[in-house]
Amino acid sequence: MKKFIKPIATALAIGLLSGLAACQKEQGPAERAGQAVDNAVKKAGEKIEKAGEKIQEAAEEAKK
Repeated sequence: MKKFIKPIATALAIGLLSGLAACQKEQGPAERAGQAVDNAVKKAGEKIEKAGEKIQEAAEEAKK
């Protein structure tokens, strides 16, 4: 009897997880807009970081 518990539990878990994944709805307009904002903020942060690095390099070069 114990031989069958693990395979049955595994099959149930796989079935449950695949069922949950199949029920996932497509993104709505608010979620897409939120992702667009997140991406824009991330890109802006990266550009600000690069600008800061260039300013720091210029300041170090000016000290020489």
